[in-house]
Amino acid sequence: MLFNSIEFALFLPIVFIIYWAIGYAHINDRLKLRLQNAFVVLASYVFYGWWDWRFLLLIAFTSFCSWGSGLFIAKSSTPKAAKAWTAANIVLNLTILAVFKYYDFFVREFGQLFGISTDSLLLKIILPVGISFYTFQALSYSIDVYRKKIEPTRDIVAFFAYVAFFPQLVAGPIERATNLLPQFQTNRKFNYDQAVDGMRQILWGLFKKIVVADNCATYVDQVWATYDTQTGSTLLLAAILFTFQIYSDFSGYSDIAIGTAKLFGIKLMRNFNNPYFSRDIAEFWRRWHISLTTWFRDYVYIPLGGSRVGKWKIVRNTFVIFLLSGFWHGANWTFIAWGAYHAILFLPLILLGQNRKYTNQVAEGRILPTGKETLQILFTFFLAVLGWIIFRAETITQAWDYICGMMQFGTLRAGYRFFTELGVRNNLAILLMLIVEWLQRSRTHGLEFSSNIKVYWRLVICYCIIFTILIFGRFGANEFIYFQF
Repeated sequence: MLFNSIEFALFLPIVFIIYWAIGYAHINDRLKLRLQNAFVVLASYVFYGWWDWRFLLLIAFTSFCSWGSGLFIAKSSTPKAAKAWTAANIVLNLTILAVFKYYDFFVREFGQLFGISTDSLLLKIILPVGISFYTFQALSYSIDVYRKKIEPTRDIVAFFAYVAFFPQLVAGPIERATNLLPQFQTNRKFNYDQAVDGMRQILWGLFKKIVVADNCATYVDQVWATYDTQTGSTLLLAAILFTFQIYSDFSGYSDIAIGTAKLFGIKLMRNFNNPYFSRDIAEFWRRWHISLTTWFRDYVYIPLGGSRVGKWKIVRNTFVIFLLSGFWHGANWTFIAWGAYHAILFLPLILLGQNRKYTNQVAEGRILPTGKETLQILFTFFLAVLGWIIFRAETITQAWDYICGMMQFGTLRAGYRFFTELGVRNNLAILLMLIVEWLQRSRTHGLEFSSNIKVYWRLVICYCIIFTILIFGRFGANEFIYFQF
């Protein structure tokens, strides 16, 4: 079920009403909590099973094994036994992920390497939606239990709700048990202000997805389909549009997910923090897909020694997390190349101790950035554009050909015509998004209002966004890009 579909527009209010009807029923708090959590699991499984009911068997199995592993880890009589149970759950979950996501890729590559046919060995199975997200979420639980950061829960219903909570189930944020699980173990009360803020965040997410991302997708797909016949300027403009498309698509999903969770009294972590206003690539990665980057930092980078080791190991650790991050996105050499590209960009900053240079908001306390900040933002943005070309390409060769073609500025006229005639709607939508997010860069989302803004102005702004969505939006329940991961 897609957030931008009619089905979800009907599903959400029904779930909302039943959920809070249970929450305010005249029964004891313990039973009320269990019924609410059970309903969350049921609603989440309906939401997830909308694509294919068979996927439910896999997520239920993952949830059960991870829940059980927490109990076995806690009951272990020796640290060695606890470590063994933790390792067993990690191996089990990663094996499931590898079979569904990477098995055919490795078999196919092996066959090509040795020149043998491997068609009979391919599984050719459908990739379950969101498997990379909920697998990492389940893994973090057993690891945190082993590290004694959280007590294992005996409440299997609450744990299943933690893994399958439908707003963030298929594309994140990738939550930690330390943040989300305790919320399913505590009675929740409806908070009007939180719910209203959630509705505004949903609205902003829909604007980014339906107006910005889906309009960009139309032109990006046209150019990529015939990239070998396009001028350099057209290729550059399409690359820039894809840069905005993937951000609007993914951060739009995150806004809708976080806003939806607020309707149910649940707080999810922030997943994006205006990454295209970054002054260097290290700052970009602190602001892009925060839940994934912090997951790799806490569960891979730091255990490997982080940056508190020798320079050779720092280089190794940096490449490990970026290559893993790239490969997490999919079974394709382009994702690995994309990860390596960002590792190369990131490495000088971390070796020189400059990776934490920019931790504050750009132009803090000012309306406009300085000239130096503007150049830094534009340069970092350009580096991101090149990276997204590698990410978008189907093969390394295609990415290289696209970049080479983009560098050939034979004529600017074709690109100018593309930019003005075909992309006017895109340009206005992107400009509006950038202005709003720049003005709101110190807040968690574009429509989070300060208390000194009058109610009628809030309504005017929200109705203008709704009007823009209705007039300029592309409807048709287009899938989110990150569903494929």
